[in-house]
Amino acid sequence: MAFNTGLSGLRAASVDLDVTGNNIANASTVGFKSSSAQFGDLYASGFLSSGTNPVGDGVRVQDVKQSFGQGNISFTDNGLDMAINGDGFFVLNNGGEIRYSRAGQFGIDKDGFVTNNQNMRVQGFTADDDGNLSGIRGDLQVETDNLAPRRTTNLSSDLNLDSRQSVLENRIRDLGEDLSVADLDGDAFQIEYSDGTTSQLITIGAGQPANEVAELLGSQKGINASARTQFDLSEQFDMAQLASDLSDPDFELTISLNGSDNVTFRGSDGITDLDSLAAAINDSELNTVQAQVSDTGDDISIIDSRGFTVDMAYTTGALGSQSFAAPERGNLFVTAEREVTGILTDSTGTGAFEASFAAGETRITNEFNPLDQRTYNHATSTTIYDSLGNSHEMTQFFVKEPSPGNGVGQSEWSIYMQIDGEMVAGTDETPFTARFNQDGELQSINGDPNGEIVVDDWVPKDANGLPNGADGPPAPGEEVVTPIPEPPTTSAFVVDLSETTQYGSAFGVNDQNQNGYTTGRLSGLDVSDQGVLFARYTNGQSKALGQVALAAFNNTDGLSPVGDTTWVETFESGQPIVGAPDTGTLGSIKASSVEDSNVDLSAELVNLIIAQRNYQANAKTIETSDAVTQTIINLR
Repeated sequence: MAFNTGLSGLRAASVDLDVTGNNIANASTVGFKSSSAQFGDLYASGFLSSGTNPVGDGVRVQDVKQSFGQGNISFTDNGLDMAINGDGFFVLNNGGEIRYSRAGQFGIDKDGFVTNNQNMRVQGFTADDDGNLSGIRGDLQVETDNLAPRRTTNLSSDLNLDSRQSVLENRIRDLGEDLSVADLDGDAFQIEYSDGTTSQLITIGAGQPANEVAELLGSQKGINASARTQFDLSEQFDMAQLASDLSDPDFELTISLNGSDNVTFRGSDGITDLDSLAAAINDSELNTVQAQVSDTGDDISIIDSRGFTVDMAYTTGALGSQSFAAPERGNLFVTAEREVTGILTDSTGTGAFEASFAAGETRITNEFNPLDQRTYNHATSTTIYDSLGNSHEMTQFFVKEPSPGNGVGQSEWSIYMQIDGEMVAGTDETPFTARFNQDGELQSINGDPNGEIVVDDWVPKDANGLPNGADGPPAPGEEVVTPIPEPPTTSAFVVDLSETTQYGSAFGVNDQNQNGYTTGRLSGLDVSDQGVLFARYTNGQSKALGQVALAAFNNTDGLSPVGDTTWVETFESGQPIVGAPDTGTLGSIKASSVEDSNVDLSAELVNLIIAQRNYQANAKTIETSDAVTQTIINLR
C-alpha cells in the first residue's frame, strides 16, 4: 500500500511540476492565463462504512484550474492591437469554429479582414456605407478602396448679423455728363455742402486739359469726376483729301497728347489706307488711344480714355501739310454725393458752369455687386461639392434693408448667393428676404418659418466656366423635396439658416457645416474605448467600419483551452453573452495595447521548489517502503 501511496504522490507532484512549468513557459504570452493544480486525498471505503481506522490511499489530481484575473496592459506601436480592461473575451471565427481569446494582437489580411496572428477573423458588429453601426454580427473588415465622393445636399449656417449696421444706400446726383471743358475756360466756383460749408475756390484755366480739370474736381469732397476725349477725324480733316494723301509714300502723321507724347506714323511703314492707319495707332505706344474705322469705311473715331487734349497733323511729299484747326479737348463726367447741395460761381465766372453742373437726377449707385464690398454688409464663404467630388466655393452675402412698416419690432436683410462667381438661387434677379423679430430671432425667409433656401439652379462648372459633367439642376417642373432624399439625383441642395440671429454684436459665423466631401484614400485607423473601428481618409473624413464584439460567460472557469491562447464554449461554461465593449459587465477596449500574461513568476518559482520537494518526499516514501520489504525478504 505504501508503494501506491508514494506513487500517487509522484504523479501528483509531476502534474504540479508540469502546470508550474507551463505557467513559466508562457510568462510572456499575450493574453495567457495561469493555471494551478488542485489535489484531493484518496481513502479506501466500503459500501456501508469506511472502517474505524481508515488509512489514506494517496492523492489524485482533481482539476487544473485557470485563473482569469486581469493581466497588466502594455502599449504597442500597432493601432489595431487591443486589450480588454475588464471582463470579456474577443470572439474569433476560426473557419466556422467560434473561439474566444484575451489576446488582442490583430492585423489585416489580404482581403481586409481583421485577424489575429493565427488568421482567425475578429467578430464584431458591422456598419453600413454611412458608418451607422448595426446589431448584426460578422467578420470585421476594413475596406481599403477609395472613399467615394458625396455631393452637398445640406449646408447649415449658424451666424449673427450685426443689428447695428446701417442701410448701405448711396445716392448721388448726375451733375454733368458729356460736359465739354471748352465751356469752362476761365470759370471759378465753389461747392456748397448740406451743412452750409463751402469748398475752396476752384479755377479752370483757359485751355486746361480735361484730365486735369477732372482731377481738380475729383479732389473735392463729395465729387467724383472723370474725363474722356472722343471725336471723328472728319471733324478736323477733309477725309477725301486724307484718303488721297495716304497713297503718298512720304506720308507722315503725328499725334500729340497734352502737347507731348508725340508719335509719328509713316507711309513707308506700310500705312496705305484708313484701316492700316487705325491699326498702326492701336498698336502704338499710345496705350490709352484707340482708333476705329467707321462702318462706312470713310472715317476714323479716336478715343483717349484719360481725357487728354489730342493734337494731330500730317504731311506729304507733294501736297505739303494739314493740321487740326484747334486741339481736340476732352469731355467731363461729373457726379456728386447727397451732401452736395449746389455750385456757386464767383464774380468773375460766366455762370455757364453752374447751369450745366446743377442739371441731372438723383439715383442709387450702390446696387448689390459681389465684386464691391461697399454694396453689402456681411459675407461668408464655404466649400461645397458636386456629385463628382469637385470642390466649389459658395458665398452668402447679407445686405441690410430698410425696416418694413414703421420699423418697430421687425428688421429685414436681403440674402444673395454665389457659387464660383455666378449668382444662384435666382438671387441675380431677386434676393431672398430674411425677417427678424424684436428679439433678434429669425422669423422667416421669404415667408418660410423654417429658414431654408433651396438652391435648384446650380450647374457645376470647371475652371473654364463649362459644365464639368456632374449632376445638374432638376428638370423644369420637377419639385425639390426637403430634406433632399437619398440618394440625391441632382445638384439641388438646401441652405439652412434657421439658427441665424440679428443681435447688436459683431458679425460672426458660429458654425457652418455641409455634408459633402471629395474622394479620399484610407490614411489610418483608430479604435475607440467602445471598440469602434474608425477609418480616416485623406479628404478629412472618418467613418465607422464596425465595432468589436465581446463575449462573457456565467462560468468562465468552465471554458476549455484549445491552444493558441484561445478557449471554446463547453456545457459547463454556459452560452456566451455577446455585447458591445463597455456595456453591462463587459470591459472597455484599450487601443494600441495588449494584455500581458497574468503569470506571477516569483510565485511560480516558489511553487517549483515546493513541487520539487514534494516529488523528493514521495520518492523517499517508496524508498523506505522498499527497504522494509527487503528486510522481510531477507529473513531466514
